[in-house]
Amino acid sequence: MNKLDLRQTILDSLEQKWRVAQSSMQRAVESATDEETVPEHKYDTLALEASYLAHGQAVRVQECEREIRMFRELELPNSPQHVVLGSLVAVVDMSDRTQYFFVAPCAGGLKVELDGTEVLVVTFQSPLGQALKGKSVDDELEYQVSSTTFCYEIETIS
Repeated sequence: MNKLDLRQTILDSLEQKWRVAQSSMQRAVESATDEETVPEHKYDTLALEASYLAHGQAVRVQECEREIRMFRELELPNSPQHVVLGSLVAVVDMSDRTQYFFVAPCAGGLKVELDGTEVLVVTFQSPLGQALKGKSVDDELEYQVSSTTFCYEIETIS
């Protein structure tokens, strides 16, 4: 799997998320500044609530822009010996199923598909990311989320 293509697929997904956030922010701003939201009495808080929503949507747009910038600047290591930022890791679970994880500085939890293969973006802040950090091929890792324990063996790191 080509990591440059994977990064572009992730960027495309993040840019789509940004477009949705941008559109939501624009609608919230229009609502906050609409003449129908002007308070009619001191207990009418529609305009105030609309301005809070607009602010929240603006923060969301900024977060999307930060994630896109971080992915564009992410250096992709060539043949790393250990799991580091920018690594694509293939692991095998106890049922001999192969799963793919891309270690990134942000956007953890995002799932993308490339060449018919699903890849989950993980960060080192997540339990899985912490378990992966610094591991090598053939290392086993185990981590727990709530009461569920997950066990994997690292098949490849690219």
